[in-house]
Amino acid sequence: MSYLHEELLDIKSKINDEIITTEKIVLKYKALTKPISPENAIGRVSRMDAINNKSVHDSALLKAETKVKHLHLATEKIEDADFGVCRICKNQLPFGRILMMPQITNCVICSARM
Repeated sequence: MSYLHEELLDIKSKINDEIITTEKIVLKYKALTKPISPENAIGRVSRMDAINNKSVHDSALLKAETKVKHLHLATEKIEDADFGVCRICKNQLPFGRILMMPQITNCVICSARM
């Protein structure tokens, strides 16, 4: 069983919205992950906090960039017959799950087993 045409349109719209939102987040994190200049007149503790925050933002940036990549892949595969099919058990993913996380490729059960 595949998705209805209207459902696919909803999914495409959701993916496009998610791409736009996540790309804005990527830009925000890129600004936050710029190198910390040693010329900045901040104290040692503040510099250590800034370095720690940068590593947290680096991680968040990587996660957001990965999400954008997966969303673009979902956009490319939305017309494929196996779109929305769990890549492990081959069951169709619920429409609501695809709407919530259009970049996913596994069902809840298979994801829990990983």
